[in-house]
Amino acid sequence: MLKQHLQLKLGQKLAPQQIQLMKLIQLHTLEFEEELERELEENPALEVAKDETKEDEYSSLEDNYEGEGTESIETDFDVNEYIYDDEPSYKTASSNYSADDEDFDNESLLTEGQSLYDYLMEQINLININEEDLKIAEYIIGNLDTDGYLRREIKAIVDDLAFSQGIYTTKEKVEDILENYIQKLDPSGVGARGLQECLLLQIEKKVSSDKAVSLAANILRFQFDALTNKHYSKIIQKYDIEEEDLKDALEEIAKLSPKVGGNFDTQTITINQEIIPDFVIQVKEGQVIPMLNSKNAPTLRVSEEYKDILTTYSHDKKSSEHKQAALFIKQKLDAAKWYIDAINQRQNTLLQTITAIVKFQYNYFITGDEKSLKPMILKDIADITGFDISTISRVVKSKYADTPNGILYLKDLFSDSLTNDDGEEVSTKEIKNHLQEVISKENKRKPLTDDALVVILKEQGYNIARRTIAKYREQLNIPVARLRKEL
Repeated sequence: MLKQHLQLKLGQKLAPQQIQLMKLIQLHTLEFEEELERELEENPALEVAKDETKEDEYSSLEDNYEGEGTESIETDFDVNEYIYDDEPSYKTASSNYSADDEDFDNESLLTEGQSLYDYLMEQINLININEEDLKIAEYIIGNLDTDGYLRREIKAIVDDLAFSQGIYTTKEKVEDILENYIQKLDPSGVGARGLQECLLLQIEKKVSSDKAVSLAANILRFQFDALTNKHYSKIIQKYDIEEEDLKDALEEIAKLSPKVGGNFDTQTITINQEIIPDFVIQVKEGQVIPMLNSKNAPTLRVSEEYKDILTTYSHDKKSSEHKQAALFIKQKLDAAKWYIDAINQRQNTLLQTITAIVKFQYNYFITGDEKSLKPMILKDIADITGFDISTISRVVKSKYADTPNGILYLKDLFSDSLTNDDGEEVSTKEIKNHLQEVISKENKRKPLTDDALVVILKEQGYNIARRTIAKYREQLNIPVARLRKEL
């Protein structure tokens, strides 16, 4: 039996203005420019103030953000009486140029090359091959990935040919066409089903009379596992050769390409991309001054024309058409005011956050030495600014700063801490730099194992476990000792 009952719940729900602000905060400069341009197009009641110009490219925290855009709109309407069904949706999008940049010819920014698929199709159509085999070959080419590999099983291709093309063939027939037609095409190595086959197809087209090439081909064919694991002593013993002979063979293998399709364009590529810093940090007379890129601080205002129209329509309360028009204009005006307030809050949030970061990492910005970086997490900045950790995370996301030492990714300033033997807290970034320096100076014939790295770092005052060393090494994209070995 159904029963009805009342239940009270206490919960939190973000207001539309808060959601709007959170979305704006996480945008970097290029995305913000695009978002601002779209909002100006969607809301005619919002406009850029043309009578105010900024002399500097950057704005500091002391600048006054409470301008004309924050004034109230005097009307006979109560904002709470309206539901903003037509409130613009705010989505993020990327743009490689700002609204005030010069217009460039798209053809000068875009370049389009021939794809691997088109290149192979041109070749296969010049070969003397019967119609059915040609269709099978074309289907195989269509299944190659951008690196030129055939990742699909031959049996799956046979089934697809039967269902989608109406061609009933065998696994042996498809393999024959692959090996005798596709793999004979240029570039060498195309149509391979794995790295070993790809390298073999390339080495086999070289002069086999050359001793180094012949040895390289034998190593790839019969000792591929030993090669990938860098078991050089095993290879030397297997072929009874000198170390110099193996080094010559390895040089030939190094000339081969593991991704033969990498030189072909698969799509239109945009060039001339650059990073636009969201902040600039200057050092003058021992002071570190953080500023905001002026593109993040536009001067916006509510349209005076729309306010005048609203006043005219609001006086005529008898006409239903005028009342509807007044409601529409009121919604646009309120949306414009909300947006201006959100922009102002965004600017203040960005500046307060970067000011806190600069204060925390003062020594680093003064010296430019990464060893001066203090351990810093999001909570540290949240405690200084009073913002939530999620807000700080949004601010530093995809943001860059122009510093005296170059363009800096803000997230690189954040790191955990470890305590050294002297009881001092050091940044994990500093430890990673030490680790990378030790590995760069190691004997490549006998690379240091993780256990050996633990001992060396311990001697330098960093008492770190082996699993931590392994984690930092992986984060630095440094392979294990066995794979760092060189002759």
